[in-house]
Amino acid sequence: MEQMKEFERDMLKRLGEKIKVTDRIDPELYTRYQVKRGLRDIDGRGVLVGLTEIGEVRSYIVEAEEMVPIPGKLIYRGIEINDIVNGYLKDERFGFEETCYLLLFGNLPNQAELADFERLLSEYRKLPDDFVRDMIMKMPSKDIMNSMARSVLALYTLDDAADDTSLENVLRQCLQLIAWFPLIAVYGYHAFSHYHGNKSLFIHSPLPELGTAENILHMLRPDSQYTKLEAKILDLALVLHAEHGGGNNSSFVTHVVTSSGSDSYSVAAASLGSLKGPRHGGANTKVVQMFDDMKKCVSDWEDVDEIGTYLMKLLDKEAFDRSGLIYGVGHAVYSISDPRTLILKDYVEQLAKEKGLEKEFRLYAKVEKMAPEIISGVRKMYKGVSANVDFYSGFVYSMLDIPPELFTPIFAIARVAGWSAHRIEEIVNNGKIIRPAYKSVAARQPYVDIALR
Repeated sequence: MEQMKEFERDMLKRLGEKIKVTDRIDPELYTRYQVKRGLRDIDGRGVLVGLTEIGEVRSYIVEAEEMVPIPGKLIYRGIEINDIVNGYLKDERFGFEETCYLLLFGNLPNQAELADFERLLSEYRKLPDDFVRDMIMKMPSKDIMNSMARSVLALYTLDDAADDTSLENVLRQCLQLIAWFPLIAVYGYHAFSHYHGNKSLFIHSPLPELGTAENILHMLRPDSQYTKLEAKILDLALVLHAEHGGGNNSSFVTHVVTSSGSDSYSVAAASLGSLKGPRHGGANTKVVQMFDDMKKCVSDWEDVDEIGTYLMKLLDKEAFDRSGLIYGVGHAVYSISDPRTLILKDYVEQLAKEKGLEKEFRLYAKVEKMAPEIISGVRKMYKGVSANVDFYSGFVYSMLDIPPELFTPIFAIARVAGWSAHRIEEIVNNGKIIRPAYKSVAARQPYVDIALR
């Protein structure tokens, strides 16, 4: 057995080195053939590949054919995110269910419509019989995003109309997935915590009178207790993460897989796989880990010079994971500001005071201000950088006693609303299968008989 493992390691190492050589493409060729790497122009603008009415992200205006950066705007179905948030918070309501309705159906619900919608989600907020025991508990995963994807694919087998892509059936599937995501995420974590962390196992059923944010806290915590501010801020985080225009990686995946005619469960699993990546939904975990390292290395959290020295070490690949990145700072689209960060920050400060973590908040605020200045002074950039929503969201989840393993799943619980809207939009517009072009730059070579190789 040990000889086989040694052979396997040696073989994989040699084959890996071979791939590094054979698959390496000359970077100059991307310029020669004007390849839009990452579907982005050289100035960072996304390549237009589709149209959507669901979400919009604005970060610049064009004046005299020049891109002029502006404070970022996030728009859901034509309504600015600030107006949505201010609207429901003014009435002392939760906003995630209202936001789901808006994204799916294109308009804000009236009181009766919202009550009916919340009732339907509550009815759907129950997994099939024995699913938790047989699917989630019997095969706990060390990664909750993978656990969620597996659960979603298993739900396909329990749906008698799984492959029916009619609008009404897909809408039913999407609403069920929105209702189910909090359960499969939280229960997946409890299975992981029990079997891999040797902690007590408890399963709370969702309560019909609670919405998404409150049910997450109720199901997650052993005593099911939470404060009004905690639920309010978690609900806000869900609203801010629910959609981000059709051009983000996971929503684009939703369009791509939907365009092939595939089923709703396969689409959701593919989107989960995209969101899992640290360059997309996994970034908030990296931010928290980076700050944990920073708090160990910086002795005085009020000393801007010491903080600045640490940030320079990050950029010079001398600190944390030596990636050269300051996680949570910079965005593919936003430059001057990320509107989600600005909205979230005020409530982060309130929660930090409630938790007695003002000192940590001040450290975050200092880094938020200093990092863009340090980055712009060191690196040549076509646009400015600012803190993105991941910068504070991980800190929020930590203060809510949400374990790091659930940071990205919480993102997924919110974003499945946007994915669902994009899937339905792709089906309604009956677009062609999305198939981008790749140019082959491989050198021609003859086939050589095996005896002559």
